[in-house]
Amino acid sequence: MSGPEIDYRAVFQALPGMVAVLTPELVYADANEDFVRNSGRSRAELIGRHVFEVFPDNPNDPTATGVQNLQASLHRVLATGERDTMALQRYDVESLVNPGEWEERFWSPINAPVLDAEGRVVLLVHRVEEVTELIRARRRVGGDRARVLEAELYTRSRELQEVNERLRQAHARERSVALALQDAMLPAPQLAAHHRAAVRYRPAVGTLNVCGDWYDLVELPGERMAVAVGDVVGHGLAAAGVMGQLRSALSAASHVAAGPAQALEVLGLYARAVEGAESATAVSVHVDWAAGTLRYSCAGHPPPALLRRDGSVTFLDQATDPPLGARPAHVPRPEAAQTFAPGDTLVLYTDGLIERRGEDIDTGLGRLAASLAVHGSLEPDQLADFLLLDLLPTAGATDDTALVVLRL
Repeated sequence: MSGPEIDYRAVFQALPGMVAVLTPELVYADANEDFVRNSGRSRAELIGRHVFEVFPDNPNDPTATGVQNLQASLHRVLATGERDTMALQRYDVESLVNPGEWEERFWSPINAPVLDAEGRVVLLVHRVEEVTELIRARRRVGGDRARVLEAELYTRSRELQEVNERLRQAHARERSVALALQDAMLPAPQLAAHHRAAVRYRPAVGTLNVCGDWYDLVELPGERMAVAVGDVVGHGLAAAGVMGQLRSALSAASHVAAGPAQALEVLGLYARAVEGAESATAVSVHVDWAAGTLRYSCAGHPPPALLRRDGSVTFLDQATDPPLGARPAHVPRPEAAQTFAPGDTLVLYTDGLIERRGEDIDTGLGRLAASLAVHGSLEPDQLADFLLLDLLPTAGATDDTALVVLRL
């Protein structure tokens, strides 16, 4: 039996406590009755205006940090897609009765994301609890002791904010170093002139969500090539180091292995000796232009896509196996073959291109197939760019993406 229809707008307006909804550009989209009443601003003064245009810092207080701290919190939510609880804030508000005069106010804010089906942050819920009266009551009742406690509380809050800012700066430095390392270890491939290929790497938007993904293209004797992509669990410099080791190991194994399955077997054995390589995924495809065949093997990785000249797409999913080092004992990996015709296109990618939070992987594969069907006639460089444009969230992905497009 279905329940009564709920008027969610009425629920939002009746919520106890101050709640506002912001766009990703930090513009007020809505505010409930408590927010309008307790902020001292009318709906007309809020809706459609930038949050810091309505509530700037007190210009008479050179130590004011309300705007800086709130802006940092909102940007963290936009970057990570995760809720952020702020420390107690002193954030003064200009008096409406006496313009130019600023009222001392204290707030406890929480900022949370509203995500769409693809995991993109489309709105921000900004909830604040005003604790000004509590602070004033402590002052009245407790006298000097209350003022001491208040000062300690405020000092601790400022210290927490400073620690968070130092952590953010440290994370940003690590991200910069990791990206530089990524660029050094993932150069553009130097292929023979008759091979048309494009490679792309897009880091995630978060400060540490970088450097787990990799790609590799290796020329083999006899009109053959080994193409691979992989994904290391974890982020940051540690993941970048592991990525470099696995990429180099697979490149070397591809030169001497009988095929992609054997190359991944060697890589799996090697991964057991590399700290941080547990459960890494990879897929390797050996292209034989003379025979017109693709031989492939997947270690816990999304299947490559083969785009035919007629626009149809075949996913190479007949040789799947667990991630590297996942089995306690060595077992030969499966290998399958697929024919291709000149002008077909091979696409390898990591899960950041297709997977979205709370969504079945088949939905992402369907989006990839649809995009390939629309743009498949383009040259690899253009096709790679359109795939990223079509499939990655506009607000930035929360996972790395590596992509290889090879015209066969």
